[in-house]
Parts: sequence; C-alpha cells; structure tokens
Amino acid sequence: MLLKLEPSPEQIKSGKVYQEMGISDEEFKRIEEILGRLPNYTETGLFSVMWSEHCSYKNSKPVLKKFPVTGERVLQGPGEGAGIVDIGDSQAVVFKIESHNHPSAIEPYQGAATGVGGIIRDVFSMGARPIALLNSLRFGELKSARGKYLFEEVVAGIAGYGNCIGIPTVGGEIQFDPCYEGNPLVNAMCVGVIDHKDIKKGQAHGVGNTVMYVGAKTGRDGIHGATFASEELNEQSEEKRPAVQVGDPFMEKLLLEACLEVVQSDALVGIQDMGAAGLTSSSAEMASKAGSGIEMNLDLVPQRETGMNAYEMMLSESQERMLLVVQKGREQEIASLFEKYGLEAVSIGHVTDDKMLRLVHQGEVVAEVPADALAEDAPVYYKPSKIPEYYHAFQAMENEIPAVEDMEQTLINLLKQPTIASKEWVYDQYDYMVRTNTIVAPGSDAALVRIRGTEKALAMTTDCNSRYIYLDPETGGKIAVAEAARNIVCSGAEPLAITDCLNFGNPEKPEIFWQLEKAADGMSAACRMFNAPVISGNVSLYNETNGTAVYPTPVIGMVGLVRDLKHATTQEFKQDGDLIYLLGETKAEFGGSELQKLIHGEIFGKAPSLNLEVEKEYQNQILTAIRAGVVASAHDVSEGGVAVALAESLMGANGLGAEVALEGEAAVTALFSESQSRFILSVKAEHQAEFERLTDAALIGKVTDTSKLTIMVAGTEEIKLEVNQMKEAWKGAIPCLLN
Repeated sequence: MLLKLEPSPEQIKSGKVYQEMGISDEEFKRIEEILGRLPNYTETGLFSVMWSEHCSYKNSKPVLKKFPVTGERVLQGPGEGAGIVDIGDSQAVVFKIESHNHPSAIEPYQGAATGVGGIIRDVFSMGARPIALLNSLRFGELKSARGKYLFEEVVAGIAGYGNCIGIPTVGGEIQFDPCYEGNPLVNAMCVGVIDHKDIKKGQAHGVGNTVMYVGAKTGRDGIHGATFASEELNEQSEEKRPAVQVGDPFMEKLLLEACLEVVQSDALVGIQDMGAAGLTSSSAEMASKAGSGIEMNLDLVPQRETGMNAYEMMLSESQERMLLVVQKGREQEIASLFEKYGLEAVSIGHVTDDKMLRLVHQGEVVAEVPADALAEDAPVYYKPSKIPEYYHAFQAMENEIPAVEDMEQTLINLLKQPTIASKEWVYDQYDYMVRTNTIVAPGSDAALVRIRGTEKALAMTTDCNSRYIYLDPETGGKIAVAEAARNIVCSGAEPLAITDCLNFGNPEKPEIFWQLEKAADGMSAACRMFNAPVISGNVSLYNETNGTAVYPTPVIGMVGLVRDLKHATTQEFKQDGDLIYLLGETKAEFGGSELQKLIHGEIFGKAPSLNLEVEKEYQNQILTAIRAGVVASAHDVSEGGVAVALAESLMGANGLGAEVALEGEAAVTALFSESQSRFILSVKAEHQAEFERLTDAALIGKVTDTSKLTIMVAGTEEIKLEVNQMKEAWKGAIPCLLN
C-alpha cells in the first residue's frame, strides 16, 4: 500500500491546507501562537475537529449562557456525557438529546442508527442503565422519492439499532415541511436511571493512572465527522459518505453491560464515550476537565485496518468505543471484566501532570498539544445578529381567520396532514415494550416508563413547533418548552428538567443568528417559569442545503416524575357519560397553524401568543386535579386546534363518541385555532364538583357510546362524523403517502 505523504507544517501554512479542515486564517494564527510553532498535519487535524462548532460550540456558547442550568434537583448539568436529576430515594434520572442530521442526509440508515448508538453511550458512560429512547424527526413533504427514502430509512435505522440493543423506543415526534427536504433533522434522546452512588464522570485524575481503550477496533470510518457536521450541505456532500460511521448494536449491548459492571469497581477513575472527534475529544476533554495531561502510544490502539496513521486514528469516529482511566496496577482486573464479554480492553497510555495531550506513534512524538487548548480554549465568536425582513412583515399582519366552507371535510383533511396523522407506521417498527416497564406506549401526550421496584414512573416527551419559531423565535421558544411541559403534566407528572437540541441554519448569517438568540431567550424564560433547567443538550448549526436553511428547530426533550403510578394519565376518553372540559381561552390565532398551511400552502403572520404565568397556573391546576384522582383523561390542544384534539381523544377510546358544544363567533376559530395553554379533560360525573373546585375549566360536553363526534358551535351543528371515518383518515395518511 502506498502511504500518502503528509504535508509539512510549512506546506500546511503556505498551501492553506488547514482551510480544507474548516480552520480559518485567524484560527490557524491562534494555533501557531498557542504552540509557539507551526502545527504538523496530525495536530492541525486535532484542532480542526475540537474547534469545530460541533465540538466547541464556538458560535453558540454566548447563547447557551442564557439557559438556567442549576436547580435543587440537578446533580449534573451540561459538560459531561449527560445531565442528571435527583428523583428521590437516592435515585436519579440521566438524559440527553443529540443530533445526527448531516450523516442522516447522506446515509439515512447508518446516520440514524449511529445517532441512537452514540446517545446511549452518553448515558451509560455516566454509570446509568438506559431505560428508554425517544426521537424528534423532521422531513420534507412525503411527495418526492428522495423524501420518502430518507423517512423510511431513518425510521428503519432507529428501529434497527434500538430493537437490537433491547432498549424500548417509547416516544417522539415527527413533523413534515418543505424546508427539511434536503436537510432532514434526526435527533435521538436516551433516558437512564442510576443510584447516586454509581455516578461516574469523564475525568482523567491521578498522575500515572492508566488510560485504557475499550470496545470495537478503530477503522477509517467517520474521519472528520465533527467537521462535516459543522458545514452546510451541498451537491458535494455525497462525497462525505466516508464521514458517516457504521454501527453494531450487538457490540454496543456487550459494551453497555460491561461498562455498567465496571462502574461498580473502585479501580475505575473516569469513563467517556468516544463520540464526535473520537479518541481526540475523549482524551483531550478527560484530561482538561481533570486539570491533567494524557500521553498515548497509538501503536497500541486496536486497529481494524492496516497502515493507519496518527491523524486517522485520532479523528476516526468508529462506533462502540469508550476511553477509561484506571488505577495504576489494576489494569488486569478491568481487562478480565471486559474479556468476559468478549471485548478488548487495552492499555494505551497514562495520565501525566503536564496538561499536554502527547501522542507517540512508531517511536516518535507525532503530536504534543495543551489539552486545554483543544477542549476549553477554542475561540468564541459573538456573531452579528439582525432581525430578518420577513419578521417585520409578519408582525405587521392582522390575525386573519381562514375561510372554510366545509368544517367536516376540513377536519378530515387536517387528520390526514402527516404532521397530525397517526405515526403508528413509525412506532410499529419500534420495540417499545422490551424490558416490560413501559406503562404508556407511543401515541399519547408523553411516554411513561415505570421505575422498577418503586411506585414511581418517568414521563418523557420531545416537542417543538418550528413553524411558530420561524414566525417569532422568542414566542416560539417559549411555546416549545411550554408544550413539552403540557405533555408531561397531562400524563400526571411534574416537569423536572429539559435537554435540548438546537437545530438551526448557518450562524454566520446574521438573520439566522438572531433566530438562535431569540429562541434561546424564549426557552430560558419558560424553563425558569416551569423550574425545569437545561441539564444537557447539543447544538446543530449549518442545517442548510444549497444556501436555504431549515426552520429554526430547537427540539425540547423533557422528563417528568410521576410520584405514584395511580396518577398515570392518558389522552383517550375512558367511558360513556364522562364530562368533557376545555381549559384555556381560544382566540383567532392561525399564524403557523396546520389550517393555514392546508389552505394557503405556506405559513405567515404572527405566532400564537403565550402568557407563561397563565400557562403555569393551568398546568398546576391540572396536576393538582390529577393527583386528587378526579381526572379520567387529559390531552393538550396543539396542532389543528380543539377539533383535532377531540378527535385524537377518541382514537384509542373503543366504541366511544363525544357530544360537544363550543362558544365563539367564528366556528373556524372555535374548531381550528391554535391558541396556546389549552387542554381537553374528561371527568367522571361524580367528580364534577371537586374538579370544578380545583380548575377553571369550562364544561363543553360529554362522552357517549355512539362512536360519533358531534360538535356544535354557537348553537349550530358544524361537525358530525363517525369515529371510524376520522380514524381511517388519521391512520391511513402516512402509509398512503408512502405508497
């Protein structure tokens, strides 16, 4: 095999080779100053991945500082593999969401599968057992062959990995809009449970302690994956296919069990997943966090391919690998434990006291860089921000009420919209009952998973209406967090904390950076209101194809605590004769709504307004009523308005119907407006007085045994539909589009 000669430090500078790796002229100058010399090829590679947006957050750090990250329950905030929140009884919940957008656009099956694998490792690297997976997906309309291919393959990749490793995929959300046609969003979330005593961190303490490499061998897959994730997609992106890693869920299952056993050993000092930037990020970050250094001999790294050089080994993002720091002299204990699972655990280096990351290959020092320079001291940019012209135009518009002739047909058409339609085609491919702790499966407001050996459960959801955020990022950011909290509360849980995935376009465009800033302002305000700090997350910028950005999509992953399993609540109506209530005020708000998109084919105007105090008050009322045992079902009103929420409440309610009477001057508004802070609740007749004492909800109707939905508005019958007819439209929409 002919070895490709690496350019010399002088050639890297004169030929501006560093620019191909995503390093700017100013950044290269800064690297020269840090090192006091020109970097060689391997060192340039180390800086390029660690200073990429994906690893360093250099464009988003000023925005991330806005988020509340502490709270009385927070045991670990941002900065480690995943965040940790106390749930009582010396137990904690560990969770995080991550994006795998660019890889999924190029190689959808593996892109999605390795996204799932990576987020699982983030959770078990903390010492936690993963108990659930969720996802948040965005695709173009299911009209083009490529759009359908991406959708089908991403879902298959998520299912393939999660089902094989035996962790249930219990929830998620999917939205479809033309802006995601070229750049789908694939965000994966993992939730785990841990005893406080088992919490581990990714830190390399103890001079002389051994650095061990565990798991799969290193190959040439995924080289520069972090850099690839920090640039826009274009016609040439297909050439980046080698930057997409390949996953092996069976190997990961062994790695998971072995790591959960090793965290019980006092020989383990620190543990971290080799995620983005692989061996580079794990070694540099572990050293930097501990204030130490690491020296590694790359000849000892298990390699899948021959003739790999230092640059390739350090930048590979091969999957299913972990880096451990182990007490000196106890290496064999750890190696034996991993051997039991058929996994390699190899000593490849040691902790030093000089704060350097030093790499030796074939007897020579091939890189010597301060660990902090890679992990902590990346440049931070304060990007210019500018209000887009479209925002001024939308804010100046009056709230238009769309003209609708036939309310019944409109409801059927809304139920067929892929964003509203049943996602059964998707979650039927997921094993959501494996490990048998799933109490509420996909399809309700939030998933519920029992905490074994207790009467408690965790509620979990992912949410984000990116259309609202596009129209008004600050209001939309508030709504995203509020809707996640609504879903948690409607399940009988109290919100604990959030993890977020900030999916935006190119931050170097001032209008895009403005969207990012404003969305963060709105999210922060809502997090403070619901006492739900941001404990982990991920930023995914440069989500653009040929210069066109996706809608700003800051996905919220929220986890809540159900104190007692008897409080677990679902959205479908329960029995004939139950009373139906609407909590919250309906206004003529259609900006960004499903009805607006259905009628006009585009969105415009103002986003729905949101009063966080009112939202919090209503959520408190609902949770109090649920805990008092007087709520039979609860469902938040979201896309499609009250008519869609009522229809959804009947989808799983076998043989039941509903008779409802709404107030309002315009039937269109009463039925289809997307005003915020609204809930549909059902209550047994004997609990009426107690429920009305605890909430401000208005009685609007009752559950029947007719299998029909009848809705009167201001005394006129606007809708009378068979539940089966609605169900057929709702359930058949996505399979029909795919055929």
